[in-house]
Amino acid sequence: MPKEGIHPKYEMITVKCACGSSFETRSTHKGDINLEICAACHPFFTGKQKLIDTAGRVERFRRKFAKSDAGKAATAETVAK
Repeated sequence: MPKEGIHPKYEMITVKCACGSSFETRSTHKGDINLEICAACHPFFTGKQKLIDTAGRVERFRRKFAKSDAGKAATAETVAK
């Protein structure tokens, strides 16, 4: 049993999202909680997330490190001889 008078009240609250979804939970927070985005509407959790390669960043990264890997391989060959 917790000591009397030193712990905050742990009460039922409602969590509401901007998409209209809501659920009840228990918390020490006073009043309801309003969210901008929740698991019901977040693109990552709904599977609607789009991975966009803006301006060829992935290809640029691969080219950059392909050059450095080639240089390291050439250096290793000259040292081994």
